[in-house]
Amino acid sequence: MTIVRTPDYRDFIQSTITPRKQADCAVLVVSARTGEFETGMSKDGQTREQALLAYTMGTKQLIVIVNKLDADDVLYSEERFHQIKTEVSNYISKVGYRPEQVAFVPVSARCDDNIFEVSDKMPWFQGWILQRTEKIVTGQTLIEAFDALVINQSLINKPFRLPVQDVFKIAGIGTMVAGRVEAGVLRPNMVVKFAPSNITATVQAIEMYQTSIEKAVPGDNIGILVKEVGRKQLRRGLICSDAQNDPAQETASFIANVIVLHHPIEITQDYTVALSCHTANIRCCYIQLLEKIDRRTGKTIEVTPKSLKSNEAAIVKILPVKPVCVETYEKYPSLGRFIIIDMKRTVAVGIIKVVEKMTVASENMATSISVCDNDTKLN
Repeated sequence: MTIVRTPDYRDFIQSTITPRKQADCAVLVVSARTGEFETGMSKDGQTREQALLAYTMGTKQLIVIVNKLDADDVLYSEERFHQIKTEVSNYISKVGYRPEQVAFVPVSARCDDNIFEVSDKMPWFQGWILQRTEKIVTGQTLIEAFDALVINQSLINKPFRLPVQDVFKIAGIGTMVAGRVEAGVLRPNMVVKFAPSNITATVQAIEMYQTSIEKAVPGDNIGILVKEVGRKQLRRGLICSDAQNDPAQETASFIANVIVLHHPIEITQDYTVALSCHTANIRCCYIQLLEKIDRRTGKTIEVTPKSLKSNEAAIVKILPVKPVCVETYEKYPSLGRFIIIDMKRTVAVGIIKVVEKMTVASENMATSISVCDNDTKLN
């Protein structure tokens, strides 16, 4: 299990965008202290914001930790815990989560209450019950909530995909590519392709936590020693795939569902910003606003809208200015989620529905690229 901390909005923007898009489960930590919880649940509070971002980015599993039960103004209060559970449940149900599938765990991180072992300071807490499709799962501690997570086993049967997080040279050994396996299986001696650069290489060895392994599967954070390619030929943001099994290709354009979170002005045609998808950060532009939709039901509200405002949702077509490789959310969830950043803030999030590959749309790409202002400066 790999855990990534997203402590506040600024840190989230600067350092946790990639992990958020790759997450299998979101852990929402709320304070039980008087005032702190209420601030987080206010209109612009971070508790609400983080829950919305998690669900919108496709993270459908959620654990809620109610922390600081040991505080002087809480004193392991059963009433306070149930008040918080009720308010958070009401909100996350509006976002899209099903509270009956969310574990609410009262804890004191400072005192280790209900983290690994059941606390004797909360005898009133009889545990959480999760309704799964095939069975009912129960538990009391945070570690048990982690153990109850559902792992997507279908990803192991899909063609190999690994977004490149880092590339470095090991003296006397060769080029090492670091990343997290998102789909498929990687083995030594496989021939891999890096998109959109179309560079191919042979896998010489695979390492995980400085130990050589013979197979890497989804969820593994690994290092790949590759032959026949130098460090400067590769970069963060490329997609490593099996050259012999549906290799990744450069994206010409894609259609996505987006939700505008916060923006001081309206988003219009030819709106150029920074887009972050998996480990890639690129400039992009909205080519066409296709439909404004209801963010809850997905039903069409307006066809070909002129603009989008905060809290509105839409179906849009996006054209990358620079070469990039993305996939549909349905096929590769972590490669089909993206965040749009402007003025150093997340202004919109989206899920990719349709991808047009460069091999199919190269002529259209050449025509459409003229609408983008390559001199537009990003804040």
